[in-house]
Amino acid sequence: MSIKRFPIFLVVALLLVLAAACAPQQAAEPAGGESDVPFFYAAFATPIEEPWDGVIHEALQKAADEGKITYEYTDDIGYSGDMERVLREVAEQKKPDAIFGDAFGNEEAVRRVAADYPEIAFVFGSGFGPAGDNFAVFDNWIHEPAYLSGLIAGGVTESNVIGVVGGHPVPEVNRIINAFIQGVKEVNPDATVLVTFINSWFDPAAAKEAALSQIDAGADVLFAERFGVIEAAVENDLFAFGNMSDQYDLGPDHVLTGPVWNMTPTVEYVIEQVKGGTFTSQDLKDFSMMGKGGASLAPYHGMDAKIPQDILDLVQQRQEEILKGLFRVDIDEAAPAGSN
Repeated sequence: MSIKRFPIFLVVALLLVLAAACAPQQAAEPAGGESDVPFFYAAFATPIEEPWDGVIHEALQKAADEGKITYEYTDDIGYSGDMERVLREVAEQKKPDAIFGDAFGNEEAVRRVAADYPEIAFVFGSGFGPAGDNFAVFDNWIHEPAYLSGLIAGGVTESNVIGVVGGHPVPEVNRIINAFIQGVKEVNPDATVLVTFINSWFDPAAAKEAALSQIDAGADVLFAERFGVIEAAVENDLFAFGNMSDQYDLGPDHVLTGPVWNMTPTVEYVIEQVKGGTFTSQDLKDFSMMGKGGASLAPYHGMDAKIPQDILDLVQQRQEEILKGLFRVDIDEAAPAGSN
């Protein structure tokens, strides 16, 4: 009787099956909060070119580039009701560990969604308080460097008229502008500060038009609380102050400095909380202030040569006092007058 032989390819296949059965099994990559690298999402009402949301996006992207999180976002959602739909789709389909964003005009919708998804950490810019166990809030507490900017503005103006263009007269904007005015008045009590609100969070054309009107009224220094003002300063060869981020590149040789908001301390704190399973609702305001590294003056880029030395010395002194807790900038959230 002859012995039948198995084809060689069947022998090889059998060996491969046996080897696979004996090998240790690798777990599938866990979804959502089970991963060692948490997944963060961001939902922005305005385009990320708008400095407020741009600062949040930049900090999250930095954390992603460093391998601390994975990150996706949607911007330019608006205020017509789409925010709630977007957030629910993200929560259901993508199941992120945390969602960052800006509430304000979408406040009620954002909070409704957060209450329905308690397993997700919601971290939103808001003028109101935290809620439940999973809704934390933050804000751009940059009134301290805004005050320092005001010191400089009051020292460089020659016409004694300074223009400020803001978005909406809400507490978050008012305290920045009022701190700026406080700085101006400290070094130059005779200066007049003109304030115009464009009643929009992102309308560069309207902001520029408002700035041009202030220039016609004698302003020779402009504070761009909103995007678009620096263009008017450049066209008229005037000094300007940026806001939220280092905006020197928008007006080289014109932008002196400005208050900068750094969201990295807030983002890194939330990352550690999410990874440790200790996230809870709280007000994260301290992480956006100078003492925690969340606020600062933008670099001068050589423009300090155009600022009087005594003003630079005062700015340095006040900055050190703020960081040591020896000087507090007033928090005034009342709407400023049109002329101060």
